[in-house]
Parts: sequence; C-alpha cells; structure tokens
Amino acid sequence: MTVKASIKETAGATEEELGEALHDARMADKGRQLRNEGRIENGKMPKTTVPGTQKEKHHMGS
Repeated sequence: MTVKASIKETAGATEEELGEALHDARMADKGRQLRNEGRIENGKMPKTTVPGTQKEKHHMGS
C-alpha cells in the first residue's frame, strides 16, 4: 500500500459521497474513478456498483 494511493482512494470516496449528497451524478462518478485508481494501485478490486447504489454497472456492448 502506498500513501499516495490511499489518499486517492480516500479523496475519491469523499468526492463520491459529496456528489451523492448533492445529487450530482457527474461529481459522484468522478469521485468513484479517483477512488478506483487508488484501490487498483493498492492491489484492491475496483468498486463496480453505480455510485449511490449497490447495483452493478452494466456496460453497453459487453
């Protein structure tokens, strides 16, 4: 685990939660992306649910 990756994960989670609270899907998604960057750098699996839900993301064309 690196400090930089842990900071990315924490900052991303905070931005994701704030976006959800403000009903700003773009902010929540941006936070999720940053959070996942940090998770991947720390060897963790990325979060795959849609921010604010427990539902898996479904990619079109997959």
